[in-house]
Amino acid sequence: MDPIRVLVISNSSAPHLSVLQELSQPVHVAVGQDLDLVRREAQDAHVVMIGNFRAEPFRTVFPLATRVDWVHSLAAGVDNFLFPEFIKSPVRLTNGQGMFSEPLAEFAVGAMLYFSKSLRRMLESQEAGRWDPFDVEMIAGRTLGIVGYGGIGRATAKLARGMGMRVLALRKRATLSEGDPNVDAVYAPDGLREMLAVSDFVLVAAPLTAETRGMIGARELSALKSTAVVMNVGRGAVIVESELVDALEGNRIRGAALDVFTQEPLPEGHPFYRLKNVLLSPHCADRAPGWQQAAMRVFVENFELYRKGLPLRNLVDKEAGY
Repeated sequence: MDPIRVLVISNSSAPHLSVLQELSQPVHVAVGQDLDLVRREAQDAHVVMIGNFRAEPFRTVFPLATRVDWVHSLAAGVDNFLFPEFIKSPVRLTNGQGMFSEPLAEFAVGAMLYFSKSLRRMLESQEAGRWDPFDVEMIAGRTLGIVGYGGIGRATAKLARGMGMRVLALRKRATLSEGDPNVDAVYAPDGLREMLAVSDFVLVAAPLTAETRGMIGARELSALKSTAVVMNVGRGAVIVESELVDALEGNRIRGAALDVFTQEPLPEGHPFYRLKNVLLSPHCADRAPGWQQAAMRVFVENFELYRKGLPLRNLVDKEAGY
């Protein structure tokens, strides 16, 4: 049997790549992100694993990869890789969906507690040596609206329900979540502003597609309560950042907890750094211990299915973008 040829586009010294040793033989694995190496190996590769979380050099060498029939992304978000030639091709795409849901759900809960308990005020008072008692809020009984009810949304809904919150969800195919025990109501996309208007916290967990890019702008932010908090763990460009900055600077909403941004790293001097009503995570809220090794094992498990000719898990609809 000829070996399956796997091209791994990644820093070759990354420790988590040791999991590749678990791939069953016969297999030929080439690892690197140097363009010359990737260009050379792409010509004979059957499988490409994208581990550098970027579109390049995959986009450049894709026309050469005429034997590839499966591409896997370690990341859950695949918008960077969905260029027209790849979308139109018959090559299958899978991703790391599900690996990051629970850490991001915990981040969302932490953010809700951060604002409801005024943790910034506590820290500032402590640092100033000031005794400053005040009343705190409960999140039990509050309403969480989730934009994009996929794995992250479902994991967050479960935690929120356990803390006594009312949960609303918005998804493209609302009927898929009918009967979900962790959701009080499900909205279709045309109900976005209606859901936002009654939410105390809003979790944005939608993938970035043509339909979701900029879906939360000035009109949507104006629908929110002045006491509402926006949390984004999906993709930065789903929210129009300039409009969010305006709403935060004008105190038209209470605050925002952000793990993703339109430009990353966030540029020096960006308003998000100085705004005291922003909780900022440098896109690391999903980096739980061992996350990279666990993400690699998702690929290894899928590789065994691929070898046996069985259906792959986490298959992405390239046209839909998720």
